[in-house]
Amino acid sequence: MIKHIFRTSLAVAVTLNMASCSLKEELGSTLTRQEADSVITVASLLKNAYDGLQMPYQDFSNTWGMMVHSTDEAVGPTRAGDWDDNGVWRALHEHTWTADHSHIQSAFSSLLQLQFAATNVLSFRPNDVQASEARFLRALSMFTTVDLWGQVPFRTPQDTLLNAPRVLKSAEALDFIIAELKAIIPTLPDRPIAPAYQANKDAARFLLMKCYLNKGTFLNREAPTFDAADMQEVIKYADEIIASPGSYKLADNYYDNFARDNDVKSTENIFTQRNGPGFSTVRSGNSAFARWKFTLHYNMNPSGWNGFATLSDFYDKYEATDTRRGGAYDGVTNISGLRVGFLVGQQYDQTGKALQDRKGNPLAFTREVAIKETGNNLEVTGIRVIKYPPDFLTSSSSKDGQEASNDYVFFRYADVLLMKAEALLRTGSTAGLAIVNQIRLKRGATPIVSLTLANLIDERGRELYWEGWRRQDLIRFGKYLEPWQLKATDNKRNLLFPIPTSDLAVNKNLTQNPGY
Repeated sequence: MIKHIFRTSLAVAVTLNMASCSLKEELGSTLTRQEADSVITVASLLKNAYDGLQMPYQDFSNTWGMMVHSTDEAVGPTRAGDWDDNGVWRALHEHTWTADHSHIQSAFSSLLQLQFAATNVLSFRPNDVQASEARFLRALSMFTTVDLWGQVPFRTPQDTLLNAPRVLKSAEALDFIIAELKAIIPTLPDRPIAPAYQANKDAARFLLMKCYLNKGTFLNREAPTFDAADMQEVIKYADEIIASPGSYKLADNYYDNFARDNDVKSTENIFTQRNGPGFSTVRSGNSAFARWKFTLHYNMNPSGWNGFATLSDFYDKYEATDTRRGGAYDGVTNISGLRVGFLVGQQYDQTGKALQDRKGNPLAFTREVAIKETGNNLEVTGIRVIKYPPDFLTSSSSKDGQEASNDYVFFRYADVLLMKAEALLRTGSTAGLAIVNQIRLKRGATPIVSLTLANLIDERGRELYWEGWRRQDLIRFGKYLEPWQLKATDNKRNLLFPIPTSDLAVNKNLTQNPGY
């Protein structure tokens, strides 16, 4: 890891050195060379930190796979010879991973790289806003690392690279993250003055809500506790977001939050990553386009990789009238016939023609799915999921749609409301019922008559499916170790992921999590 940091630092330094030479004339004679270099360095390093969000979060084989495939809302079947990948997807769903699991190792490394990139900004005399943005990105990467592993290697700008990073356990890490977020809120810009893809006050408040809501869980995942004072902090920050200048409201069309122009259409998105030509580092498999590629069949438009599916038990949590189950979407269905949401049964093109699989069989997705598919219908098993409506406008002029403009969604207003409802419920208040019913009515679902932990965890699943919160939610609600479809027995060690073997070898301050 130390070698990697040195290589990264050297590459950044060389790039910035070259950039400063070429931009001096454009900046004009009013800036000295030293001032120009400072502007270029900080801006470039901060952009590098924002770009660093892509690999750990948008890449579906990093944290998204760990947080979604390890739950009851997703499965990655091996379809004959397709999608075997040495069993990595099966291991995530069945909770049989080891410390050498390639995706777990990649996620750990990419989160630490993001933390390093954000911390590096602080070494180059950023202004107050730039420093606050970098500190937010660092806090986010640290929160995710603690969530998944219960410990996080940590450096300050003053720490030498010659020594292994010290390691913060859950309690110390949460205290640091909370203090950082509180400190930077006054300096961060407001929404909507700042776009959703820039760190902002409401994004910091949202992450504080996650910290306080999960604090007792992170400290004891086997028996989570919920301190009343922590729940009041959740409610307080929720109220600040609700009253913020952003004037959030639940979207009239649920899928506008994830559309190619969600930066304009969404009335819910609080923090995103900007995608599209020129805005993100595009690699095969880790930008917005992968969100439909990894589930759609080869013969659909757009053509997919025929991989992931959801489970019928999860799908059955929805009422038939619930708009989150999906349907037609303008700019997609009229172009290709594809619908958004959950795809089950016969699929059609835009003319109404029934599609076929590669063997000439009806392309009709089944409720049934196995962890290993070998039958004649292996191409069509499993209910498919389209959370992000495909971007046909940008994709038509870019290779394989890899520069899709759907901004990746991290934080959303509906989650703020659900977290507030949960905090109210855990403090004995019944006021959360109206909040949950506000969401259900907006989504076309029948109001519930009482709010319980059982129906609240289901509502969080329905609202936030495939957004990366399910694992954390199931642990907090004490349900992660329960059996579910295609996952039977379990072990309490799986409440945390193992520290990758390669990282234990280079950082003596890390300790392997119990049971591995």
